Order: sequence, then C-alpha cells, then structure tokens
Amino acid sequence: MNNTHLTEILFSNLELSEAILQGLKEAGFHHCTPIQDKTLPLALRGKDVAGQAQTGTGKTAAFLLATFQHLINDETDLDEEEDDDEDAIDEAVEKVIVKPVRNKTINYPRAIILAPTRELAIQIHKDALQLGKHLNLTFALIYGGTDYQKQLVKVKSNVDIIIGTPGRIIDFYRQNAFTLDHVKVMVLDEADRMFDLGFIKDIRFLLRRMPAPETRLNMLFSATLSYKVTELAYEHMNNPVLVKIETEEVTSKAINQSAYCPSNEQKIPLLLGILKHDQPQRSIIFVNTKRCAEELDATLNANGYKTAALSGDVPQEKRQKLLLSFQENEISLLIATDVAARGLHIADVSHVINYDLPQDVEDYVHRIGRTARFGASGEAISFICEEYAYSMPDIEEFIGQKIPVKAIVKELLAEVIKPERKPKEFRPAQRPKRPPHSQNRKPKAPALTPENPR
Repeated sequence: MNNTHLTEILFSNLELSEAILQGLKEAGFHHCTPIQDKTLPLALRGKDVAGQAQTGTGKTAAFLLATFQHLINDETDLDEEEDDDEDAIDEAVEKVIVKPVRNKTINYPRAIILAPTRELAIQIHKDALQLGKHLNLTFALIYGGTDYQKQLVKVKSNVDIIIGTPGRIIDFYRQNAFTLDHVKVMVLDEADRMFDLGFIKDIRFLLRRMPAPETRLNMLFSATLSYKVTELAYEHMNNPVLVKIETEEVTSKAINQSAYCPSNEQKIPLLLGILKHDQPQRSIIFVNTKRCAEELDATLNANGYKTAALSGDVPQEKRQKLLLSFQENEISLLIATDVAARGLHIADVSHVINYDLPQDVEDYVHRIGRTARFGASGEAISFICEEYAYSMPDIEEFIGQKIPVKAIVKELLAEVIKPERKPKEFRPAQRPKRPPHSQNRKPKAPALTPENPR
C-alpha cells in the first residue's frame, strides 16, 4: 500500500479533542484523505456537508470524527448551562426566592447514522468503536434479519449514537423505544443507494421527526450527487456545502481493469486458469444469480479452492460468519451476488472478478470498488460472455473509458474437475399401488338359471 491517496493535512492540525486524536493514532491514521480534508473543517465548525467521493476514500471516518466532536462540544455547552443554572439557584436561595430547577436529564439518542445495508451499518459500527474507544460515548447497532430482542434492549438503554438501517430503526421508534426529539447529528451514508433500494420514504419519515435542520449538524455522503440526492440534501439540511472529490473519475486509477470474451463453456476453465496464474490471496467473484453462485461454489471447491457463496437469502448470522472467515483468510475466494457490492470494507482484496457482467452500470463501479481501497492497487477482471455481453458498451460509456480486452490463450484454460453430484435424498419406499377399484370387487354371483339353481 502507498500513501498517494493522502493529503499533507494532519488530523492533529484540526479542531479534534485529545481523546479522538488518541483513537486515530492507535488506528494508524495521521494524514487526511481528500474527502476528510475538504469536509472535516466545515463539519467541525457546524456547517452541513453533502459530500461526493469514491468508495474506499475515508468518508466513514470523516463523518464519525465530526459526529464525535460535535457531541463532545454539545456536552461541554450543556455542562456550562448547568453550572449557570446552579449559580442562579444559589443566588435565588440567598434572596429567599424559589425558582424551578431545569431538568438536567439528557435525552437519547443524540446522533443517528443511517446506512442502506446491514453490512455497511456493521462496518460503520466497527469503525466507530475503534475511533471512539477513548470517548465516553455509547453506540447501538440496529439492522434487520437477526437479534431483534437484543437490539431492542440495547436501544432502550439511552445510547448516544444509533447506527443502522432505516426499517428496523423505524420499527423500534414506533414502539417508543427511543425518541428523535433530541438528535444533534444526522448522517446519511450512501444516499444514492437509499434511492436504489426504495428507502427514501423511510428516510423522510425519520428526518421529519427530528428537530429542525438548523438545530442539528447534518452530513450526507454519496457516490454520486445526482439531482434527487441534491434535492434531498436541500430539503432536510441547513444550506449544505457541496463537496465533490475527483468527480471526473468514476473509477479509481489504482484499479487495473481488463476483460476477456469467453464462450459460456470457457468461463469456468478461464476462471480456474486466472486463479492459478495470478494466485490472489483474497478475491471476490461476482455473479448475477444465487443459482450461479451455488454452482460456482461447488465447482471451485471440487478444484481445491476454499470458497463461500454470499447471496441475498443467506441468514444474517451465517453471512457474518462467512465474511469473518474471508477477512481472516480461512477462505480465499468469496462468491457473491450484488448484495456484497456495497458497504463492505475488507482489507487487501487484490482481485475482483466479474464472472457475470452486471446488468446495472453503477453496480460495476461498486463491485470493482471492493479492491484498491485506501491507496492500495487492485485488479478488476470481467468476463464478456455470451449471456451478458450487451452490458459492456453501457459500462464503458458510464465510466468514460474503454476496458482493454485480452486474448484467451490456451495456457489460461485450465482442466476442470467436476463436482460430484450430491446423493439423492432418502425417501421411504412407497406402498404398492392398489389395484383398480374394479379388480377389488367381489365377483358377482352367477345368475339363476335352470341349470344353476341356488
């Protein structure tokens, strides 16, 4: 990893508390990234910010640091107000004047951080615990799919900062588990994705129940500041300053993009050949369907690779175990549908392989953004196959560049060991079919005749 993605601005030169700086130092962060350099000075002075930056550029740390400092400043102001109240009460007692004492109880939460996916919410929470380890702040991680009662108990315990996805936060809010009346900081991460996933009504539901925008600090971050995202910012923020970083580059220069044009029959041999040739320590292979993920998982396992398949219907608990195994190198290849294309920060992903080209051009950018994070370099390899080849012209137009196509040489087509078929499930032996109803009838008695008297 190099430091070309950093600026000359030191965190120690910003208006950050010693406790925050200590957390940054222990995390190994000293210099700001461009998005941090442009947004932190504004947010630390109480200015609302709408920021646009590529994935993996440090925007999570930018809004976390600003949130922490704002809450620290808010506590200081509250303490000063309480001291003033106590002085006034002392003077009233001396004059034998009875005045009501202000309620000193702080109502929680004081900050809400909204993310479009549970993976992103989990990552933000992890970063918050690391950077805020020396602060007297409590966090609640709220997302759907698991731990309902556990999360409900946590959010009722007067936490300072709620980090989560909109659906479950609204669920708990409607149960009166907490109030939004005292929110001092609102953060909306990956706002464009909120629109894509249909969360915008939920977002507006929450924002309209918070204090007025001018009474809180508001920060919005997005990969693209489209018209609808900008409209949302101006509707629910207090004259936000728009900050755009490297808007002319849709994809990072640190990502080496290339493509191959295999037939459908060549895709698996080509994939195995590339894995054998490049030997990536950690890579993500993207596919478009759950069925393809499962078939590819079985094939790669049969050929000696430790893999895991991640799709939308994998239970949350199992999903987290798979991601942890991937992060800790217990498995080397993660096969994923687009559920994993957003919100994951997994260090040292050297290769992203689009086994299937995405059908949405923006998904291409978010997929390959899983590599080359925080100044590292990475490889993005795409298969322009018979089924999804039509997506490539739109992708190239969107990113503003041609992706070089490499020839498929014989050496890259590896021998494939086919996975063994799973044994058929045991089924109890079926009872023999009963003979037709007519065959079960008793034979009719012969008719009475002179030759056959009864």
